[in-house]
Amino acid sequence: MKASPADQQELLRLQTLDTRLQQLTHRLGSLPQAAPLGELAQRDTAVRGTRAEAVGGLEDARTELKRLESDVAVVEARIARDGDRLQHTSSVKDVAALEAELSSLARRLSDLEDQELVVMERVETAEAAVAGIDGERASIAATAASLEAERDEAAAGFSAERDAAERDRAVVTGGIPADLLALYEQRRVRGGGVGAALLRQRTCGGCTITLTGSDLEKVRRAASDDVLLCPECDRILVRTDESGL
Repeated sequence: MKASPADQQELLRLQTLDTRLQQLTHRLGSLPQAAPLGELAQRDTAVRGTRAEAVGGLEDARTELKRLESDVAVVEARIARDGDRLQHTSSVKDVAALEAELSSLARRLSDLEDQELVVMERVETAEAAVAGIDGERASIAATAASLEAERDEAAAGFSAERDAAERDRAVVTGGIPADLLALYEQRRVRGGGVGAALLRQRTCGGCTITLTGSDLEKVRRAASDDVLLCPECDRILVRTDESGL
């Protein structure tokens, strides 16, 4: 392939831009906030699981408390009813029966109220546990929000720089012959992001191999508009006054 030395040297400008774009893409994908944000997400997932268990315990305690409150209400109603009947009966037999039932109901009420106090403490403990977990999640969310803001600010800077580099790249590629550009893109894919390298002091900038013997002689004999490839890494070799030929 033939291309003017000036067009070939434009590949070095293009390569510089592509290397920068590659670096910016890598930095965008590996911002320092990414790892701690991932750890926070894992913590939040674990805390959510703990909260689900705590809420389940709280709901069970509340359900039991409601049942006890209902039982207490029933017993209190029976006590009120029997007390009223006791006030309005003159039968010695009925009085004895009602007093015995009232005594039994009083014991039952006392037991229920004791159970109610125990369950109320369970409810308070469970509510405190859920509140503590919610506080922990709020702390995680606040830390994550701060890190996300830092990440977004850093990403915005890198994105702006990448956009500028992409605009510059479009300008440079617009001045490179299509066949030379196609060869460069092909070699860049094969070369891990490097498609063209400066030959400096007979050393390829792509693989750092110094040309000797027949390889060096071939480069020396080539016309200035010949497009050469490195015999070692197969990238485009761009010759300049620095090539030492």
